[in-house]
Amino acid sequence: MQTLLAEARTAASSAAVPRSGHGRRAGVLVGALVLLLAGVVLSLALGVREVAFGEAWRALVDPVAGNVDHAVIRGQRVPRTVIALLAGAALALAGVLSQGITRNPLADPGLLGLNAGASLGIVVAATAFGVLSPIGAVWFAFAIGDGRPVQLALAGATVTALLTPLSTLILFRDVDALNLLRYWSVGALNGRDIDAVAVLWPFIAVGAAIAFFSAHRLNGLALGDDVAAALGQGVGTTRALAGFAIICLAGAATALAGPIALVGLAVPHAARRLVGTDYRWVVPLCALLGPVMLMAADIIGRLVKADELEAGVVAALIGAPVLIAVARGRRVAGL
Repeated sequence: MQTLLAEARTAASSAAVPRSGHGRRAGVLVGALVLLLAGVVLSLALGVREVAFGEAWRALVDPVAGNVDHAVIRGQRVPRTVIALLAGAALALAGVLSQGITRNPLADPGLLGLNAGASLGIVVAATAFGVLSPIGAVWFAFAIGDGRPVQLALAGATVTALLTPLSTLILFRDVDALNLLRYWSVGALNGRDIDAVAVLWPFIAVGAAIAFFSAHRLNGLALGDDVAAALGQGVGTTRALAGFAIICLAGAATALAGPIALVGLAVPHAARRLVGTDYRWVVPLCALLGPVMLMAADIIGRLVKADELEAGVVAALIGAPVLIAVARGRRVAGL
């Protein structure tokens, strides 16, 4: 028995990571950071209105009153870039935590009923309380959309099946609620109020801190509840902490950007391909790759259509092949 526990401790610490060593994985993190910085630069410079990189930099450090390019950078592109950074990281971290505590490779906040609950919150805000502005309604999306603990995908499907018809029934009776939900449910970074960032970033910070703290504990859960408990880990406590983090992360991200699908599913699987299954490496890599994916989706949406294609649509197109590959894969249980 002692030999078994010793082997389990070794497995929990290494979590079956590749043998290429810490140097390669650190290099992957540095590469992801470089991609993130490049994404920020491109997000500020590219769009329907072409702005030179130098002009974009001057708009940040020495803005000129009345300069249209500077106004576009500071008034539109800076807010959507900040929201992409926060929402992308939050969605990716919520996804990796969901998969870690459920040991389900298809677990994702959007697949676990959060979007349906948040949609109901928006509808209730408009019909029962007369809240017709997105910045006011985000609190209802945050509260109702995340009032249920993260469970298995089957439980999330049940929540969606129950709440979606209820939202539809209410919408049939209220045109204002329909218009508000239609605006919010697109899942986009443009047209979002930067004031929401000041309100919601603490939730993302708390959720991210818990995610990083829980990373080594998720390695224990990956070995099974019995082994984790034998190693002295509080399985229930770990799941409760991670569940609370998912509530903070996914709720804030959904309130900021709307129901953007598949970021929380695709990014953790990409991270595991790059650094292995050790959550101590997967979690920080997800925090970097999540914003990269969401900013890339936003930039592509700006360039492919003159009147822009919403980031939520592009992110779904990027993430859908990943979902198909995961569902068809033979090693989907290797979390």
